[in-house]
Amino acid sequence: MTKFESDIKQAYHNPDKIFSFISNFNNFEHLIPQDKIKNWQSDEDSCRFSVEGIGEAGLRIVDKEPFKTVKYSTDGKVPFNFYLWVQLKQVAEGDTRIKLTIKAELNAMMKMMVAKQVKKFLNMLGDAIANYHYPNH
Repeated sequence: MTKFESDIKQAYHNPDKIFSFISNFNNFEHLIPQDKIKNWQSDEDSCRFSVEGIGEAGLRIVDKEPFKTVKYSTDGKVPFNFYLWVQLKQVAEGDTRIKLTIKAELNAMMKMMVAKQVKKFLNMLGDAIANYHYPNH
């Protein structure tokens, strides 16, 4: 398994708000770049979409640890299998650190081809989660 990690992001929200949001794929349409992702379909636990230049992909939530971790896995036909973890760590009231990790089944050639894009994707998604304006309820 090949491991990719995002930079650690800072969100000015408590982890319960972030956790509730990222535990429901219906919220993810607000986080993804509309110019890169097409044909978005989701329910609470899974989603399907097309990525320009890569093809159709799907994800599903496979595990949740309240206010700490959400784990996702590929679902259906995808170019390669991977697992995505979003970890949340509260360091103070209204201050949560976010780290995203992908573990993928890649051969050496694929790893070289996708490493830069995967790291960029993780940081983009981490920034989107950290900077999202969560509702006050």
